[in-house]
Amino acid sequence: MSSETTPAISIRGLKKDFGPLQVLKGIDLDLYRGEALGIIGPSGSGKSTFIRCMNMMEAPTAGEITVLGKKVGKGFRSRGDKIGIGELRRRVGMVFQHFNLYPHRTVLHNVTMGPVIVQKKSETEATELAMGLLSQVGLAEKRDAYPNHLSGGQKQRVAIARALAMEPDVMLFDEVTSALDPELVGEVLQVIERLVDKGMTMALVTHEMAFAADVASRVIFMDGGVIAESGDPSVVLHNPESERLKTFLARFHK
Repeated sequence: MSSETTPAISIRGLKKDFGPLQVLKGIDLDLYRGEALGIIGPSGSGKSTFIRCMNMMEAPTAGEITVLGKKVGKGFRSRGDKIGIGELRRRVGMVFQHFNLYPHRTVLHNVTMGPVIVQKKSETEATELAMGLLSQVGLAEKRDAYPNHLSGGQKQRVAIARALAMEPDVMLFDEVTSALDPELVGEVLQVIERLVDKGMTMALVTHEMAFAADVASRVIFMDGGVIAESGDPSVVLHNPESERLKTFLARFHK
C-alpha cells in the first residue's frame, strides 16, 4: 500500500436502490494509491453496481464518493474541492465485461478517439501514445484491424489500452474475463498483472480466485449489498471467518 495518506477513492455510506430493491446497503471503503483491490462475491451481491458507482456509471442513491481528495457529484464543475463527471471518468478509467469497442473503427482509432476528442491531443501525439499502449498489451500489429476480426481476448486487451490512453489515476475492471473463452482468460490477466507490477491503482471485480490471491493487495467479499469480509488475500481467501464466505469459496475448489 502506498504511503500516501489521501486515498485515491474514498467512499462513505454508499447506498444504491433500483426501485424497491436495495442493492448497496451502506458501504465504507478507502482505495489507496498503488493498491490493487480484489472484489469477490456471489451473483447479486452488488459487486458490479458498487464498482460502477465508483465512477458514476451508476448514480448512488445516498453516500459520498471522494476521488483524489475531491468530492464527486452530478452537476459539479471540476474546481476547488469538487470534481465533475467528465473529469472523474478521465481520472478513473473503466473496462467492462463486453469490450464496448466501436466495431466500424480500427483498433488504433478506438484507442486514439478519447485522447483526441476529450483531451484535445493532436492525431500524431495520440497515435504515438496509442501505439505505445498497444505494444504494452501485445497488439501493435493489429493497429489497422477491426474489432470483428479480433478474438475476445484481443478485444479486451484493446479495451484496456483504450482506457489507459486517457492516462487515468485509477483503473476499474468489472469481470473483464467473464465473457471470454477459458483459453483466452490468461492473456488478459497477464496485462492486468503487468499494470499491478507498475503500481497502477485499481479495483477489480473478479471470479478468478487464484488471480486475486496472486495480484491483489487486499480482497473484499461482498454479500447482500455490504462488505462482509475484508483483508489480506492470504487471510480472506485461505482462512475465511464466515461460513458464508467458506461456502462461496468452496465452489472454486471442486
